[in-house]
Amino acid sequence: MTEPRTTALHDRHEALGASFTDFGGWLMPVRYSSDLAEHHAVRTGAGLFDISHMAEFLVTGPDAAAFLDYALAGAISPMRVGKAKYSLVLAESGGIVDDVIVYRIADDRFLVIANAGNRDAVATAFAERAQRAPVAASFLAERGAGVESFIYIEGVSGVATVEDLTDQLSLIAVQGPVARAVVEATAGVADVVPALADLGYYAWSAGTFDGEPLFIARTGYTGEDGFELLVPNRAAPALWDALLAAGEPLGLVPAGLAARDTLRLEAGMPLYGHELSLGIVPAQAGLGRVVAADKDDFVGKSGLAAVVASDAPVLVGLAGEGRRAGRAGYAVFDGADAATPVGEITSGALSPTLGHPIAMAFVPPAVSAAGTELFIDVRGTRIPATVTDLPFYRRNK
Repeated sequence: MTEPRTTALHDRHEALGASFTDFGGWLMPVRYSSDLAEHHAVRTGAGLFDISHMAEFLVTGPDAAAFLDYALAGAISPMRVGKAKYSLVLAESGGIVDDVIVYRIADDRFLVIANAGNRDAVATAFAERAQRAPVAASFLAERGAGVESFIYIEGVSGVATVEDLTDQLSLIAVQGPVARAVVEATAGVADVVPALADLGYYAWSAGTFDGEPLFIARTGYTGEDGFELLVPNRAAPALWDALLAAGEPLGLVPAGLAARDTLRLEAGMPLYGHELSLGIVPAQAGLGRVVAADKDDFVGKSGLAAVVASDAPVLVGLAGEGRRAGRAGYAVFDGADAATPVGEITSGALSPTLGHPIAMAFVPPAVSAAGTELFIDVRGTRIPATVTDLPFYRRNK
């Protein structure tokens, strides 16, 4: 067994009394005080998360956009510099290898952030796809008339360079209604352009922290406003301390993976290995809009075209009453006395914000309409639950 890795902030977590868990091959803080307290802090003030286990890939070169158009399900070329986009890495079958966020740093420069547990899978996918991605139109034009619409080239150098920066960088998230105020009040943060007050959602700013490069993205995984700050590992402990000092008077607390999980569940956000997998195509998970099906070609396009999804299970939200919540793996039935389950819970919890059980589950389309009554088998007892639209929680903007 390989020992889990630790982030550059591990000593800070130990000093704060964190409990740890192995997540995606990393030893990560699961909680510092209580799951409920940390969850409520993010909904009412702010939470500080170490998410340095996430994987970062830098894609550069004159054909970087064309490469990502081919390697990912979304349309990357139309993105403007300064913006971000949620996308998917698909297998040839159309199944999901990972979900990622892409940031356009420059015309020929992109940052791709992937899930920790899928770092190797994404790195392998990028390496393979770089050897057969279509080259840009400018490359074709240099070869004159009669050249086919796409030329497949051997090797990475003719398309783009993909560099794995995961081991060099730390990622810290500040999430909650006062997140912007916390970052703006943090000593050492300077030269932020554009100013955070002018930064839209799914966009990023560049700045510095104590003279080190600082990348600030207005993205998140909690359903709240928030920012994700990317710095070199050497700067991470000082940035963590500065954020805590600035945020404590504003209600910020350190928060672990347990709170992060209930927050993302309330926001209806999928988690790889639960709502997303190689056996699930985007439309089943409600992510059909992420796929730019009109692109000439991308990995997974032919696989998606071959999928007959009319009776494939689809992801739904389930809302219950009382205090007993369905958990991942619990069976879902279409009747209190039904003998055979029709689906399975992928994520579930007693919602700290809403005060009642919530869950996500894959069920047949015939019982997926909002308002349909289903039953969750909770340790031998059938608990009624109603299909509801996602997300369960929406913040006031």
